[in-house]
Amino acid sequence: MSPNRRNFIRTSLSSAALATVAACTGRPGNSEKSECCESGKSGKNSLPYNPNAKLNISFQEWTLEGESLGGKLDFMEKLGVNGLEVSGNGLSGRVNELKQALNGRDIKISAICAGFKGFMLSEEEPVRNECRDSMRDIITAAGALGSTGVIIVPAFNSQKPVKPHTQESRDFLCQWFDELGTFATENGTTVILEPLNRREAFYLRLVADAASICRDINNPGVTCLGDFWHMTWEETSDLGAFISGGKYIQHVHIASRKRRLMPGEDGDTDNYVDGFRGLKIIGFDKYISFECGSKADDRNAAAAAGVERIRKQWEEA
Repeated sequence: MSPNRRNFIRTSLSSAALATVAACTGRPGNSEKSECCESGKSGKNSLPYNPNAKLNISFQEWTLEGESLGGKLDFMEKLGVNGLEVSGNGLSGRVNELKQALNGRDIKISAICAGFKGFMLSEEEPVRNECRDSMRDIITAAGALGSTGVIIVPAFNSQKPVKPHTQESRDFLCQWFDELGTFATENGTTVILEPLNRREAFYLRLVADAASICRDINNPGVTCLGDFWHMTWEETSDLGAFISGGKYIQHVHIASRKRRLMPGEDGDTDNYVDGFRGLKIIGFDKYISFECGSKADDRNAAAAAGVERIRKQWEEA
């Protein structure tokens, strides 16, 4: 076969593969259902749903009104919410409290939301060490609670001085996460990289970027998440973003798509069907967790309506 002929075939096959993915993608919030994304659909251009996909809904501890954790958990059980996301701040001192609160309930600890000190991309070694040591404490507690993982952001825009956005910084990040991921695995949990929108953290913005770091490290203790709020501003396709994350997606955050309120408080804009299709394709079975505020007079009623919306759109997907 001639070199030109070989290149032509390679290019044609690549174009066909891209066309298949493009046929199943769209803008965030797109509710149009592509034929190749129908549940159980198979064919030349199909991306079939993984039967292992399951909807598990989680609330962050501060999602609902009220001072009593027990009262919040009672309300969550009535809604069928089966995950609780808590802060990593002071978590080591709360392990027994949380175990007792969840004893006998159909609610598990989902992810741990940050709470670490310092930041890993600092130019200053003491700051990096503070981040490492505080993360290890949180990871130990997360493992004791059976958590799916501890969420971490490499650096927020406000944190200075920070390492430059270079290959050397990425290599450093991979080495740092590899060590932390091994420690997480030893404790029965994971580290979860969170991409944010550029207004909060420019370094890591796309789910594909986070997943590529996970792939390069190749450590089961290093995973990532997709956050619908941040994805609204950074991703061209919810479905494509989750497919790009694939097996590395360990957690999902959700909020309304304009004001970061309860799902549904921004009306029809709060459409997650496209992303749910992506999660069904990759067989996502972890937690979709509320990370949002509320402008509603009754915050708990807004949360209940948000749960109903998510369940309905998961079925529509």
